[in-house]
Amino acid sequence: MTEATGWSVMKWLREKKRVRKTADQANAALDLLDRETKRRWPDDLRAAYGVLAEAVPTNGHKKAARQDADSKALLTARHMKDADEQAYRARMAAEKTFDDAEKQLSTSLAREGCRKAIESWDLHEKAIRKAEAVIVPQ
Repeated sequence: MTEATGWSVMKWLREKKRVRKTADQANAALDLLDRETKRRWPDDLRAAYGVLAEAVPTNGHKKAARQDADSKALLTARHMKDADEQAYRARMAAEKTFDDAEKQLSTSLAREGCRKAIESWDLHEKAIRKAEAVIVPQ
């Protein structure tokens, strides 16, 4: 993907499908690792994260998170959720940039999409590392 940020117009026209496919594969691999990591969390943390996930915005209004989860687990889950949301926003920004590049046939936007994709993967990896750090060894 880093190589693609310097491609010529002709190279982009030939390789754009491969770039999107590669990005999709990278996202799928990170998503799988993220799910597998969170499955190894302690039960209280998984429950607290679930409480926060239930409080997703609906029609522009956030639902209040239930307070029945352990407060320490809820605080840890909030940090994890914040990292996940930051990575997700970066991913959506990259996707939008790729879509705009396709619509406008813009290689400069495609290059920017690559940079944003790389940034989103870095953020996703950091979120996964945070998630791994709270796994209790057995």
